[in-house]
Parts: sequence; C-alpha cells; structure tokens
Amino acid sequence: MEEILIDNLLAFIEGFALIVSPCILPILPIMLSGTIEGGNKRPLGIITGFVITFALFTFFARSLVQYLGVNLDLLRQLAFGFIILFGIILVSDYLSEKFNRFTQLFSNLGLKFSGRNNNDGFFSGFILGGLVSLIWVPCAGPILAAALVQIAIQKTTQQSFFIFLSFAIGSVIPMLIIALVGRKLINTFSFLKTHTHLLRKIFGWIIIIGSLIAAFSNVSSAYSSMGEAQGEKKPVSGKDELVDSLMVPYPAPALVSNSAWINSPPLTLKALKGKVVLIDFWTYSCINCIRTLPYLIDWYEKYHPYGFEIIGVHTPEFEFEKNLDNVKQAVAKDNIHYPVVLDNDYITWLNFKNQYWPAHYLIDKEGKVVYEHFGEGSYEDTEHNIRVLLGLTGQPAKENEAASLKEKKENKVVERLTPEIYFGYERAGYYRGTESLKHDALFHYTYPKDLPENSWALKGNWRVEAQKILPAEKDASIKLHFFASKVFIVMGTSSDHSIPVKLILNGKPIGKVEVKAHTLYPVVSLKQSQSGVLEVIPSESGVEFYTFTFGN
Repeated sequence: MEEILIDNLLAFIEGFALIVSPCILPILPIMLSGTIEGGNKRPLGIITGFVITFALFTFFARSLVQYLGVNLDLLRQLAFGFIILFGIILVSDYLSEKFNRFTQLFSNLGLKFSGRNNNDGFFSGFILGGLVSLIWVPCAGPILAAALVQIAIQKTTQQSFFIFLSFAIGSVIPMLIIALVGRKLINTFSFLKTHTHLLRKIFGWIIIIGSLIAAFSNVSSAYSSMGEAQGEKKPVSGKDELVDSLMVPYPAPALVSNSAWINSPPLTLKALKGKVVLIDFWTYSCINCIRTLPYLIDWYEKYHPYGFEIIGVHTPEFEFEKNLDNVKQAVAKDNIHYPVVLDNDYITWLNFKNQYWPAHYLIDKEGKVVYEHFGEGSYEDTEHNIRVLLGLTGQPAKENEAASLKEKKENKVVERLTPEIYFGYERAGYYRGTESLKHDALFHYTYPKDLPENSWALKGNWRVEAQKILPAEKDASIKLHFFASKVFIVMGTSSDHSIPVKLILNGKPIGKVEVKAHTLYPVVSLKQSQSGVLEVIPSESGVEFYTFTFGN
C-alpha cells in the first residue's frame, strides 16, 4: 500500500514539474485563450475535461496503439501538427467562429441530456479540455514513456490508471491557476476585456511558436537519448583499463525480490558486493540470446572461482515464456549453471530501464554498473572488462579471439540478414499477404502472386491473435521469403501429442519438425546466407506460431 502511495505521489510531482517543460508551452496559451470567453465555470470545465480524458486515453493507450498499429513517432509529430492547427484557428476569426460552434454543438448535446442550461460554459470548456488532452498526450515525453511501459509489460491495471490520473492532476494544477489568474486580469483591466479577439490572436501565435520550439526540443531530446542509449563511453589509455566503460558509473538497480529462482536461492546485488556481477537480460526463445549463451557459460566456468557471478534475468517476450517449467527445461537444455531469476512482471527490466534482448550490464565490486552492451557481439571487450574488474591481467583465451574474428566476418552479412518476423497482429509489419490480417477471427487467406524478400504470407484458414497465429485446418500453410543461412521458428502446441510440421524450401521438401514444447525450432541450415522461399505446413490444427528468426 505504501509503495502504491509513493508511486502516485511521484506521478503527481512529475506532472506538476511539467510546468517548466517545453511541451507545456503550446498548452498554456490554449488554456488561457479558452478562458477569455464563455461563462465563469468554463476554466473549471476545461481542466476537468483535460484530466479525465487524458487519464482514460493514456490508460487505454496500449490497446489502442496495438490495435491500430500506430507508429509512436508519427503520432507525436501529428500531435504537434494538431496543436499548430489550433493556433492557426485562434489567429483566424473565421476559423475561431467555426471551432466555437463545433465545441458548442457537443456541449449542447450534453446539456440536452442533462437538462441544464449553458450559462456557466462548463460543458463547452469540458469538450475543449478533452480535445486538448488528446493532442497533448504524445507530446509529453514522460507520458509517452509511461504508455510504452504499459505496452512492454502487456497489462493494464487499476493501479496504472490512478498513476496516470495523479500525473494529469499534477500537470493541470498550474494550468488551472494560470487560467483563473488570466481571467481575473482580463475582468480587472477594461482594455483587455474589450480586446479579447486581439488576445486570442496573440495566444494563437504563441501556440504556433511554442509548438515549433517544443517539437524541436523533442527531436533534440530524442537524438540525445539515442546517443545515451548505451551511456557515454570513457576513452581507454591502457591495456589493463576497461574498454568502452561508462563515463559515469551508476549504482546497480535492485533485482526482482519476489520471483522464482533457478540454480540458486534468491540473491540481492547488495549481498553480492565484493564480487564482479554480469546481469544478462534474456528469454529462452530469443535466437540472439541463445547465440550469446556459449560465451556466458564459458566466462562463468573460467571466472566464477575468482569471484565472478552471472545472473540471468529471464524477461519473457511471449506468454508461454512466463511458465517456470518451460524456463527450467530451457536452462537444463542449454547447460546453464549460473543463477536465473524470472522477471515475469518486468520489475528488474524497468529498474534497469532496459529495452533489449539480450542486454549485458557489468557491475564492479562496489556495486556500480560500469559497462553496458546491448545485442550480440563485443564478446572480446566484455571478457576483457571482466578480467580487469577481477584484477586478472593479460589477454583472454585464444579460442575467444578466434570467436571474435569469426564474429567480425559474420557481421559483413548481417546488414542484409532478414530481421526477426512476428506473426501476431501486434507486430506483423512484414506481412504481405493478399488479404489484410483479421484480428482474433477465423479467416481464409491466399498467397500473393509475388512475395518480396523479408516478408511472409498465409494460405488456408487461420486465426490471427495478438502474439501468435493458429491454423484452423490441415495443410494450412505459411510462406516466407528470407535471406539467411539459418532459419528458426518459435512455435509450440497446446495438444498432448507432438504435431509434424512439413518444410518445403524453394519448392523441394527438406523434411519435418515435430512440434510439442513451446520453444525455438531450427528448420533451415544452409552453408552460407542466401535468398530462399520457405513453406511451412502443419499436418493438423493445434500448432501455435510466434516468430521467424534468422542466423548466418
């Protein structure tokens, strides 16, 4: 209960602090311009409409964004465009009159149902506040981040709604004060009262200029964030110093404390002070994560006796990866002997502000994160840093040098390698079928005449869900046009028996794979990366398909 109160208080403070943020610049003039005309309760109506609409819209943002498949950057740009349009409306007498009639129309409808008069302007203000909140949501950086967190953890809770509500209340209190003071000033000074049209136009220009400043600030901030994604790096002056270490190390965030652990009792980073710790964010069906495991296992075996610890933080991408037995089987299959903790609620993921699978955070003996690496690669640098932190001088083992050279050669092909392909409609960006995907419904699909490289299509009756697709009949099929040497499919079945899935590459059968457990299945292995067309045909319904992933 105490933690919930703290979260809401922090959300309120963060919202209140937006008064000094550039994203507030276009909103304050809108609030002021909305109060210079209308009844005495119009400012209260604007604020009420803003808070309620904002909280509800942000609360359901995850579902809305997923359903519409909206690009968040595009959404933010459109929001600034709408705010600038609102400024243009205020500058124009003709457009202002039309807009006032538009908001008054909705206000009159509300009054008609409520049986009240419109002398106080509350309902027209409520409509205006609601409209402003809808176009402001994507502009506010912290709110957009909160919406992204909701998307990441794939859940919408009552607690989340109250956090959004607290944020909204905090952000509009300064607006309400300014709006009320502005109205009082206008009523006090007769010059202002008789020139409200001029004030409206001035506010319009302020909104346009403020929007351009805020938009530029958001773009600059986005590029700055991209540059800081892996932290500022410290230059290296000696071979026994850390490579690409963080310019400013930071205290390691806490691990999830109330979850299941594998290969170990629950651990805390506080208790591990004095040891060098590598945090590995992974999930067992991620091919990129799987390719890093041989290096992690090797480091653990070599350096654990010297005070080195690895903690695998298993943060699921799909629902079936939350199952403890599934994770235990994957840990045993991959010969992982270091501690693994399940992070099903994304607690540790959020504590580290992580965004990647895999992601490595190297922690020194003082408990500070000194090195970060996201994705595959940089194995030689990571091992070098482990050795430096442990006080082991000299070069790493020759086999790892050979692996590093192999990695550099492979990277030449990676640029063209087909990216990971998701089947569920939440992220079905590479689907190029004849018919559009039908959400959560049975539908008959047909292949297109031509299938571009890096795309897929369906044939037969399929049910397409948010994270997976399911065949509804025997011999329904998937076609994939890829460029890689290795192809993997994440799939499983809810059936009590295994189901054969037939594989056809470039028109020729290449065998079958027996599908039962939810995991990653290798289906194609070629000598070198090349373009190919793969057809996947389950022998019966019941197979669940999640992703195609690729290697070289």
